[in-house]
Amino acid sequence: MALKVSTRADAVSKRPPASVGPVILMGPPGVGKGTQAKRLVEIFGIPQISTGDLLRDHVARGTELGLKAKTLMDRGELVPDELMYPMVAERLKRADCNRGFILDGFPRTRAQAEWLEAQLNDQLFDNQCRIPPVVITISVDYNELLKRLTGRRQCPSCGRIYNVYSQPPRVPGQCDVDGSKLVTRHDDSEEVISERLKRYEQDTLPLKEFYRAQGRLTEVDGGRAVDEVTTDLARILERNGHRL
Repeated sequence: MALKVSTRADAVSKRPPASVGPVILMGPPGVGKGTQAKRLVEIFGIPQISTGDLLRDHVARGTELGLKAKTLMDRGELVPDELMYPMVAERLKRADCNRGFILDGFPRTRAQAEWLEAQLNDQLFDNQCRIPPVVITISVDYNELLKRLTGRRQCPSCGRIYNVYSQPPRVPGQCDVDGSKLVTRHDDSEEVISERLKRYEQDTLPLKEFYRAQGRLTEVDGGRAVDEVTTDLARILERNGHRL
């Protein structure tokens, strides 16, 4: 079976690896991390795990951790690591993670990275064929990120999202579905986005240095065509994996 990107245009290998191992995917808002994670899920058949999804799942199921987290979120407070750690640990121990998994949005701090290292070494490597985690950061030029994020427009009626640069509506400023006037969300203003990007760089610098010191950090240029980025990411994961 050929290993291909989701477009079925590029074969990366004749046979996918038996195990991929842990994958930590990093990148600022607007870099295309979510799109690429979904493509890698399709290629390798391993789950994408985000802390946001975990929180929503626990809250929806009314677990003890979910109820505690909901109380904090309802008050506008951040969910502390002490609640997130057991959620992440429980998720990584499920059978669908045995061949590997993609962590999206975790770890965000050096403390979280050190906790994850301990978990992988103590509990999970037997299931992961003892493959060390591969850490990939997708990078895009700052001005390009601003362009991507400030170009977003949303239909207030149906919620569909457009981008005036890369995915414009057929009629400028008008939703293709219902003709509503498109709006710019407050979070997509240049001032807000600029602050978010600066904060991301400040917060993730210690994390990048942590993984770079271990020789695990790989940087991928996210400013190219989506298919090109996917092919690069798939090859990195393939090299990291083990074969039967």
